[in-house]
Amino acid sequence: MTRLEEDETDVADLSTTFTGLRFENPFLLASAPPTESESNILRAFEAGWGGVVTKTIGLHPVVNVAGPKTKFLRADNGGTRLSMAKRADTTLMASWNWELISDKPMDWWLPQIARIKKAFPSRILVASIMAGSGDDKELHAWQTLTEGVQDAGADAIELNFSCPHMDRVDMGSNVGKDPVLCSMSTQAVKAAAKVPVWVKLTPATANIVEEAEATFRGGADAVVSSNTWPALPPIDPDTLDFEVHVDGYVSSGGMGGPAILPLSLAKMAQMTQAFPDRAFSGIGGISDWPHALDYFLLGCGTAQVATAAMLDHAIGPNVIRNLTAGMTAFLERNADRGWTTLDDFRGLRRDRIVAQSAIRRASEYHGGHDAEGYAPPSDA
Repeated sequence: MTRLEEDETDVADLSTTFTGLRFENPFLLASAPPTESESNILRAFEAGWGGVVTKTIGLHPVVNVAGPKTKFLRADNGGTRLSMAKRADTTLMASWNWELISDKPMDWWLPQIARIKKAFPSRILVASIMAGSGDDKELHAWQTLTEGVQDAGADAIELNFSCPHMDRVDMGSNVGKDPVLCSMSTQAVKAAAKVPVWVKLTPATANIVEEAEATFRGGADAVVSSNTWPALPPIDPDTLDFEVHVDGYVSSGGMGGPAILPLSLAKMAQMTQAFPDRAFSGIGGISDWPHALDYFLLGCGTAQVATAAMLDHAIGPNVIRNLTAGMTAFLERNADRGWTTLDDFRGLRRDRIVAQSAIRRASEYHGGHDAEGYAPPSDA
């Protein structure tokens, strides 16, 4: 091999194949308010995202609540106040929203999908869809949506079993908490699907492995997790009103952003350990490449971003630039290990997560007295 050939073999390559689809890079703009617009999705691909997941498409009429749909929770720098009020010298902690799925009908979406794919045929466009699961009519609705979006050109389909604020017991996260509904709905989609089927699971469940197993049993090609976590906004101590409300009332919404990164990693680790040979897409708290690296080291093949992108011109041009540059630099720094692609280190830290009983015990326990924030031990 010549020196030139050796150099070429060491070039970092962010392209990856996930559920049979080739991505120019493993980073996707997640299903969220910014991905409801054709213009935003086109801007996202122009910015460099390897894939985009549309806002969830359904067949049922959708009417959102009055007032703001998405707010951002920030902490005062050097202080203790947590609030959604806009103010200087703060750090983003989380996003919060109670927005429902797209209020645009399927007939509006299909030509949008076709135009997007015509403009960017090499980029991956994933259509997020949702229907009910209570009877044959609803299961057929899943198939109607599937046939529509794939015929329009969607490269894959993501089933929304994770929306955290659904009143219906057979929709959204209520499906993702029920292994039987998970399996039935996935089977219905797979019966009509000609493209890969991903399932986005809710983290708000006792044992997410059970729901993941049910979706794989139903034929899912990949599992995506996590969606936002059920949450309430803070209460204003002066007015005693919730910081987000309509006529003084609020319902549970979904919390995303930096605060959920460790929580979502824990859920993902449970699944990738249980199903090491399956495909997973990680989501939750990603704003820079080390966060995405966490998911890849646990075994994920792709990573999705929402909150950070919303705060960066809606579609995250700076976020995707930092993700790709950071991951490329990481591979180049580790080229001497033979790492030139994500496959070379994917899942490398999955086996480091064990039961607490397997963690080495201390020979001497100080009761936390030598830890930050504790009072010094007494001489008595």
